[in-house]
Amino acid sequence: MLFMLIIKASPTSEAGKLPSNELMEAMSRYNKELMEAGVRVMAHGLHPSSNGIRLSYANPGEKPVVTEGPFPNPNELVSGFFLIDVASKEEAIEWAMRLPDPIGNGEGMAELRQVFEGPAESSEPQSD
Repeated sequence: MLFMLIIKASPTSEAGKLPSNELMEAMSRYNKELMEAGVRVMAHGLHPSSNGIRLSYANPGEKPVVTEGPFPNPNELVSGFFLIDVASKEEAIEWAMRLPDPIGNGEGMAELRQVFEGPAESSEPQSD
């Protein structure tokens, strides 16, 4: 089962500030544990929204409206993600609970979401 552990942005991450050396080391250890367990598919941080664009599909059938960043409400944005492949939702939650505060300074927030894995899968998430 694929799960995405979404790291939410904060004013600090949106300012482009890198985490402390201690937090970078903790995140490296976490990444290593995921890889050694064979569950990490991918993990990346994202540039601040000031480097991004947003596409809004306000009118069906028409081209989207393009808005350049930065975007408001940093806590509603994403600053990075981990994609993990685990046996159950419970295992995904266990891995999520081991994640260090991804931003530091008490600003970190993460969200765990199951990934749809193909056209044959129904639109209902699997339950365990």
